[in-house]
Amino acid sequence: MKSNDWLHGFRHSSPYINAHRGRTVVLTIPGDAIEHGNFINIIHDIALLSSLGVKLVVAFGARPQIQARLDGAGVESSFSRGLRITAEQHLPMVMEAVGGLRAYLESRLSMGLVNSPMHNARIRVSSGNYVAARPVGVLDGIDFGHTGKVRRIDVAGIEKLLELGHIVLLPPLGYSPTGDAFNLSYEDVGSQVAAALQAEKLLVFIDDQGLLEEDGSLIRELSARQASDRLAAGAVTGHDAALLRAACDACVKGVRRAHIISYVDDGALLEEMFTRDGSGTLVSGDNYEQIRPARVEDIGGILELIQPLEEQGVLVRRSREMLETEIDRFVVAERDGTIVGCAALYSYPEEESGELSCFAVDPSYRRAGRGDEILAMVEKLARGQGIRKLFVLTTQTEHWFRERGFQTSTVQSLPGPKLASYNTQRNSKVFYKPL
Repeated sequence: MKSNDWLHGFRHSSPYINAHRGRTVVLTIPGDAIEHGNFINIIHDIALLSSLGVKLVVAFGARPQIQARLDGAGVESSFSRGLRITAEQHLPMVMEAVGGLRAYLESRLSMGLVNSPMHNARIRVSSGNYVAARPVGVLDGIDFGHTGKVRRIDVAGIEKLLELGHIVLLPPLGYSPTGDAFNLSYEDVGSQVAAALQAEKLLVFIDDQGLLEEDGSLIRELSARQASDRLAAGAVTGHDAALLRAACDACVKGVRRAHIISYVDDGALLEEMFTRDGSGTLVSGDNYEQIRPARVEDIGGILELIQPLEEQGVLVRRSREMLETEIDRFVVAERDGTIVGCAALYSYPEEESGELSCFAVDPSYRRAGRGDEILAMVEKLARGQGIRKLFVLTTQTEHWFRERGFQTSTVQSLPGPKLASYNTQRNSKVFYKPL
């Protein structure tokens, strides 16, 4: 690294720092990760996230630690449907292994050595009976004993701790009103608590860089629907399937994003949180709200959205016929079957530039980040088309664009075809953003 490379990266991470401050993020960490040599770096990164004001819930697993405890006692353990069958006589050993691991994690998060990343962190860690559970019961004639499933999350209790700045540590154990304890799947705990808290993100640690294609290449992004299709087709198997299913379930229940990242790669957590491209596989919910390429059947919704802005003179008027011929240039934000935002991208390949046009968001959703999400989608499409700079013509929203990296330019800087059609009566201002 060059002497000033860190400075560039640090400055460009500031938008993500601001975006995540005060937001709830759930981490699911398998027992294998805790035994890996890179885990101390993950602890340091968790401390950094906490210092930056991120509200953290850590759901951890203990499968190898439980197995080691059972093996040490000479006890055989079996699995079915990816779950350990927990006999009543085995439960004390399961609780010992989980309890020891919880104490270990608390000790790691309590470090504060001078000249270490944890110096002066003073992290408060809390845990408790925040997960109510029920027994899995008998499946296919097999009694799963004290293996359970999440029944309910004590949302109010967890949120109070998060408001106090505590990291909430959730072991793979749950309790019932009858006083019974149950051995839980940590991925189920992480998914359910993320959904219950309506967390901003669920981060799932895995030994690979993320989910991989058959050729070994990284799958960068999946919608929840695409992920479900892969699971149904058997394209993802084993424990990876359980993790992907947990990510999908969380997104379907309202978590904005789930990220599957490596616990082997140093810095994967920070890269996923504070860089544009991230490091692993992103799973996003799409059953309720999505940003996608526009279709012909969206024209009615787009017209209804842009008509008030056309009447106010914010947007240039577009006829239905024009939209029909240019619909492939549009992206839309759809929420529960309703178009709540749109934008168009017009490409000028010779100048390697593109115009962001017909940008509109329903007034009810303007303070919820829809505009930023639509802009991000357009920028992604522009990069894919080889566009190196994006420009916009606006009469009333210049500050919004300037706050997002657009710079003032002149009419003469427009591409030739656009300059020839420039409407001098509107006197629109020109802004550019390098991509």
